[in-house]
Amino acid sequence: MKANDAIRIAVLPGDGIGHEVMEPCLEILNAVSRRLGSLSFRFDTHQAGAINYRETGEALPASALAAAREADAILLGAMGWPEVRYRDGTEISPQIDLRIELGLYAGVRPVRTLPGIACVLADPRARHLDFVIIRESTEGLFASRGKGEVIADREARDTMVITRKVSEPLFDYAFRLARGRKKQRGSGSVTCVDKANVFASFAFFRKIFDERAQHNSDIEANHAYVDAVALHMVRKPWDLDVLVTENMFGDILSDLGAGLMGGLGFAPSADIGDRHAVFQPCHGTAPDIAGRKQANPTAMILSAAMMLEWLAERHSRPELDLAGRFIRAAVDHAYGNGLRPLEVGGKDGTQSTARAVLHALKHVDAAA
Repeated sequence: MKANDAIRIAVLPGDGIGHEVMEPCLEILNAVSRRLGSLSFRFDTHQAGAINYRETGEALPASALAAAREADAILLGAMGWPEVRYRDGTEISPQIDLRIELGLYAGVRPVRTLPGIACVLADPRARHLDFVIIRESTEGLFASRGKGEVIADREARDTMVITRKVSEPLFDYAFRLARGRKKQRGSGSVTCVDKANVFASFAFFRKIFDERAQHNSDIEANHAYVDAVALHMVRKPWDLDVLVTENMFGDILSDLGAGLMGGLGFAPSADIGDRHAVFQPCHGTAPDIAGRKQANPTAMILSAAMMLEWLAERHSRPELDLAGRFIRAAVDHAYGNGLRPLEVGGKDGTQSTARAVLHALKHVDAAA
């Protein structure tokens, strides 16, 4: 990508509220490009997901996958539908297929509280949380997806896979992220979250972590068992910085992190590899509210901000980082001025939430 080139974004709205939160996200991206004047986006929208599978027999069409490979980045709404499943009973989840196909090993799940949103924890320090869970996204227990076996209706087995090929770049990414955060916070640490006291696979995971820590000695490296981390996230989450863990553990802990923020509607995410990245909210398709314009688009909007910051680093284009900071500042400003989605008992649905952020985007300073 050259300076001033249009940024090519593959857009996969998916199912249910995925379409509803994607629309304001794209509107906000266009608004920030107009404000800066030096950015332009080219959106290439493709259908994929459970409803597409039901109608066409394809969950992730070849054209959608090709567009994802060719794009500068990928925006994904949400995919899946309870009544639509593969023959083996598992859910339709092309988002996992994308992680495998594109080698997206680092699932980045920020936990950052927003102004004015009440925290479930009473301690006032919990009002200003800012830590990151990095979930390995291509192997671990999820390596058994589609490969598990049921033996004679007597027992079932799924196999966990931990490889050096994936774990080394995963840990290196975690240390790079902590290093960037250290410049802003004054300190940085990475904690390897595992169950190395019980399982050989996790002992191997920790061994590789320790090896990569030796190459990143400027960042504090720690270990913690996953059960202890779950406890710590409830008792003293303000002490946390960067946590890196296996796929299933990361899946569970990131939902706990979303709960600390107020709900999944506030939880953005990214799945990042060496060449490609997908940005999507942590929430699902929410069939119970789909079509009602009640969905909270905040997580989708913040995922777009993460996308811009990743693109800025990847292509050395500081205006993209500025755009991401503008969006983040607009979200904070809107919430600081009383925005309250239905998700937390407020009155703001999808459209009014988007309007509040769009209004704030006209006035905020990206350094706010």
